[in-house]
Amino acid sequence: MSIGRSANPALTSIWPGIVLVAMITCVAYSAHGLSGLTLFSPMILAVVAGITFSNVLGTPAHAKAGIAFSQKRLLRFAIVLLGFQLTLGQVAGIGLSGVGIVAATLGATFLFTVTLGRLIGVDRKLAQLIAAGTSICGASAIVATNIVTDARDEDVTYAVAAITLFGTVAMLGFPLLSPLFGLDQHAFGLWAGASIHEVAQVIGAGFQNGTLAGETATVAKLTRVTMLAPMVIALGLMARRGSNDASAAKPPMPWFVVAFVAVVALNSLVTIPQQVHSAIALAAQVMLTMGLAAMGLQADISELHSRGLRPLMLAFSAFIFIAAFSLALVKLV
Repeated sequence: MSIGRSANPALTSIWPGIVLVAMITCVAYSAHGLSGLTLFSPMILAVVAGITFSNVLGTPAHAKAGIAFSQKRLLRFAIVLLGFQLTLGQVAGIGLSGVGIVAATLGATFLFTVTLGRLIGVDRKLAQLIAAGTSICGASAIVATNIVTDARDEDVTYAVAAITLFGTVAMLGFPLLSPLFGLDQHAFGLWAGASIHEVAQVIGAGFQNGTLAGETATVAKLTRVTMLAPMVIALGLMARRGSNDASAAKPPMPWFVVAFVAVVALNSLVTIPQQVHSAIALAAQVMLTMGLAAMGLQADISELHSRGLRPLMLAFSAFIFIAAFSLALVKLV
């Protein structure tokens, strides 16, 4: 029997798509090093590159299986690996008041965004994606949330683009506003960590105002990331509420959520060498980037345009709300 015939057909079918996704990912990392594009993470550039390729050249039919694999399996595994960036000790480092500010801001922002989305007529699933991206951790939260909300790929792409836009505005603008609001480094770090969307954006804004501000912002942001798992479970319960399907009505417990929590616990109890930590962090980022590249490859620009301005206005309103709400808490506590 020949080697070609003995190969697993399933594995053979996904390789063309995985190779295409990997090529888009390499383009994104290369573009990230160019002047003027360093403000954007490789994940965001991968979405743009994927959309461009798909809508200009078209996605080959034989690559679709591998693209779907990258979008689902790789993304789930990457989210699990994000747990290695967190420990319970880091959460304790900002104190009970800091954790309270982060938790209150997250919950209030999510509820505000979903409610406003319903009032202005934004699709419920898209509103949930925007709410998760704004309140928790940007693109990673959008991807994780979509596993239980099961929104269209175009909705995911729209949400990532909107969250990236306003997160970038926050990263550039918040440090300039710190003196105006009379924030010291600790207070500014809490504000940035509790309100800016992406981890990289938080780090970029935080360290512009000093080392203490940067460290506080990073810990506050990672505390938000730890709340990703309970939020995904809660959304799964909401999605199944009122369902007549007995199996669908069972409380969801996606394997990646359980694994994420287990990894955070492991990382809190076991000392892992820094080199291993760095390698895991890089692997997580690469797989997240590949997953988002796969989403871009399946996005249809005409579908994005059909959504109109309402979802963008929702993302803008959520951005203003989370900034104002968290700032008020930082000033009061």
